Amino acid sequence: MPGRSAFDYAVVRVVPRIEREEFVNVGIVVFCHDRDLLAARVELDPARLLALHPGVDLELVKSYLAIIPRICRGGDDAGPIGRMPIRERWHWLTAASSTIIQTSPAHVGLTESPEAELERLFAELVAAPAAASP
Repeated sequence: MPGRSAFDYAVVRVVPRIEREEFVNVGIVVFCHDRDLLAARVELDPARLLALHPGVDLELVKSYLAIIPRICRGGDDAGPIGRMPIRERWHWLTAASSTIIQTSPAHVGLTESPEAELERLFAELVAAPAAASP
């Protein structure tokens, strides 16, 4: 059993109208240098995004978001960024930007399973809360 490792994570956000500074959390990116892991889970809830900006181009946003997990996996199908070393891909994904797709500042933690952290963080910070039963 490998024990605990340091990891970094960032929340992926869609900011449909930058000037309004409103956003919807749509994913999580986790980087664990010790485990050579860079992974993302991204899921767009169109209704939440349309509530902020009814005119947003959903198909364009979906196409941009689909690139994030490919960059995490690396390789030629992720273009020039996917051929970068894992740490450089992490920094590229989390670089500050003023575009429709942004990430939060990076956060750190310790975990025995970075993959489990990805799922836990997604459930906590991205997934829509379950409706309360009457």
